[in-house]
Amino acid sequence: MNVQNSTSGVTPPPAPKRIEDMQLPLVMMRDILLKTMFRKNVSLLSDVAEAICLPAAVTQELLDMARSQRFIEATGTLNANSANEMGYQLTDAGSARALDALAQSEYFGAMPVPLHLYAEQVKRQSIRNIQVTRSELTDAMGHLVLPDDLLDHLGPAVSAGRSILLYGPPGNGKSSISNGIRDALGDKIHVPRAVEYAGQVITVYDPIVHSKAEAHGQDGSALRLRRAFDTRYVRCDRPTVITGGELSLDMLDLVYNPVARTYQAPLQLKAAGGVFIVDDLGRQQEPPQALVNRWIVPLEENRDILALQSGEKFETPFDTLVIFSTNFHPNEIFDQAALRRIFFKIKVDGPNQADFLKIFGLIARAKSVPLDERTLVHLMKNRYPEIDNVYANYQPGFLIDQIISICDFEGKPRQMTPALIDRAWENMFVKDEIIVK
Repeated sequence: MNVQNSTSGVTPPPAPKRIEDMQLPLVMMRDILLKTMFRKNVSLLSDVAEAICLPAAVTQELLDMARSQRFIEATGTLNANSANEMGYQLTDAGSARALDALAQSEYFGAMPVPLHLYAEQVKRQSIRNIQVTRSELTDAMGHLVLPDDLLDHLGPAVSAGRSILLYGPPGNGKSSISNGIRDALGDKIHVPRAVEYAGQVITVYDPIVHSKAEAHGQDGSALRLRRAFDTRYVRCDRPTVITGGELSLDMLDLVYNPVARTYQAPLQLKAAGGVFIVDDLGRQQEPPQALVNRWIVPLEENRDILALQSGEKFETPFDTLVIFSTNFHPNEIFDQAALRRIFFKIKVDGPNQADFLKIFGLIARAKSVPLDERTLVHLMKNRYPEIDNVYANYQPGFLIDQIISICDFEGKPRQMTPALIDRAWENMFVKDEIIVK
């Protein structure tokens, strides 16, 4: 396996040099070309090449093929600024063919990448190739106060690229830890705009999920980088998909648009090469057992099974670090067979008193609330014994935000007093009361 640390580069997908390198049906490529020229009204070779995300040489081959079939015609050099670049336009037959092709599928623009070629790129940039160091993980978690031994458990789990279950009482930073893991994966990968299987187009790149990471510079570095790889891909940060109580099984299937007659990749395919965080596991409509059962094959074999509208099933790469986060004890929501499928199981407990006070001090300073020893003694000796001295990571921020709200409302300078702590405390818990109707 080609192991790399999280700051080393990923081998980019090579740009096609000839039309044969595309490994797509010729009719499909020709129709996407015609639909793109029709929809985007592009005519110069360079504009067409940019619109379909192909090198000029390959685009010229497609134009020549369509021209030989009388779907397009040359219009000559359009203006002096075109550097003697040839212009093209659709013929009447070409416009008719474009409309007919659009009726079959609305997809136009970037040429898709054959699924089997994308699978090869997934291997080159696999999340399982990454070796995250202790310092990288510590830096990513630097804003958190964590038990000393937690990184000892997290580090091997992240570097293995295998599934992780974070469990423990609520309010102790399981979601923040998941996000810190994501931040530790600092390199870039290449995400296809769309992939092709059996003549069907599946869009993958999603600007909501994927953060584009193009190079910027005044020396042409951005252009050189763009030319260095297949521009049917977008260079991105390793993706992160975060779902919570809204996650359902159908969100893990292909999404078919009956109007456009195209497919959209499911969440786990969009997360390929990155992290899939299932937060608040146990709050979904689907039982946790059903969600894990859906992923038994992907988690064990690094491949997923999807189905087209026709019912035809096919394999896609499953290259995702899946992080489950739950407030339930694992034995309450999984059977032992399901637990075996989750490779790392890490308990995230609340802080001890020393760590609690450290968090409290850090947040108070960050929010410009002066610490007061008398108030902290009152909190530790009078309030926390009421709840058996059970501390949670969310509580310092909650209490300090409450104090700030009270002070701001009453026009007082931000301060910390036993009376203000008592008022904040009352909002952190709901007392058991009998309501008489």
